[in-house]
Amino acid sequence: MEQPRIVSLAPSATATLTALGVADRVVGVTTHCELDRPTVGGWLNPDYEMVADLDPDLVCTSDDLQGEIRDGLQKRGYRVHHHEPSRLDAVLAGFKSLAAAAGVDDAGKQLVADCRQRLDAVAETVGGGDDPVVYCEEWSDPPMAAGNWVPDAVDAAGGHYPFVDPGDRSQEVGQETVVDADPDHAVLHICGTGDNVSADRLRERGWSLDAEVHVVDDSLLNQPSPKLIDGIELLAVRLYPECV
Repeated sequence: MEQPRIVSLAPSATATLTALGVADRVVGVTTHCELDRPTVGGWLNPDYEMVADLDPDLVCTSDDLQGEIRDGLQKRGYRVHHHEPSRLDAVLAGFKSLAAAAGVDDAGKQLVADCRQRLDAVAETVGGGDDPVVYCEEWSDPPMAAGNWVPDAVDAAGGHYPFVDPGDRSQEVGQETVVDADPDHAVLHICGTGDNVSADRLRERGWSLDAEVHVVDDSLLNQPSPKLIDGIELLAVRLYPECV
């Protein structure tokens, strides 16, 4: 049976397909994806003619921001896998659905099992901790407290996140809100910057915080892919270095 040709228009899908062991089936990606393949434009502005030239059997999109792109692709007759998770469990469920779309159901089940095993190991490591308060910032102008699956990620890493309810979109926050929460840790994972951010970004803002500041590659928390499990493991190390 001929393997499907896949174009991934979402970095999260590209990372997940790689973790599923089917990167060899990916024939096109965006400029934001970490896979050496022909590029078809950006995450929010793909070139449909370039997609057509690659003749894919499956196109992958993600997030509400790509909703119109998904609709446009479907109108053009493409089979599209679209994923819009808002919670950690939904992120994991998306691994299975993408695996099914790519024709590797068993790999999806195994990937989810491996991720859950890693999450269980984190929970065992940090269990009984003091649940330090954690502030996660995914954008700085204006300051945005991360939402969606990030509150779940902080909880999985043994922290307490009072800024956004799990599953809600990221929210703008002011100095009073953050200072009143008195975070023990502040995590900067600014969208689109990787880890090329200075911790001084927060310190120079003038907020009176007695928090340890961590800079984390944004893909480890902002991306609903297996990288999120890497991010949770990293958070656990930062919150509980004595347990590692």
